[in-house]
Amino acid sequence: MPSITYVQPSGAETTLDVAAGTSLMRAAVTHGVDGIVGECGGQAMCATCHVYVRPAFADALPEISDDEEEMLDCTTAERTARSRLGCQLPAGGSLEGIVVDVPSDQV
Repeated sequence: MPSITYVQPSGAETTLDVAAGTSLMRAAVTHGVDGIVGECGGQAMCATCHVYVRPAFADALPEISDDEEEMLDCTTAERTARSRLGCQLPAGGSLEGIVVDVPSDQV
């Protein structure tokens, strides 16, 4: 099973083992990870699953879609070069063991 590690602004970490293909947003919401809201249910329409992907995983990320690009301009926390929507990132494959930082604010 793929693993995902969420790092809170406080430095606290939560690591989850999930089925391959589960989005980072769905895994976080299902397991009650603080700071990931997922209001739109994974449709790339709300930006409440904004995460900062650690640089070690940057080259493994899927290409960003136009919809995701647009929604990232609507994040509550600052958008950076490491910003992605968790609903658009599937666990496993080249993202096995991915580590993401959770922003201080989502809504």
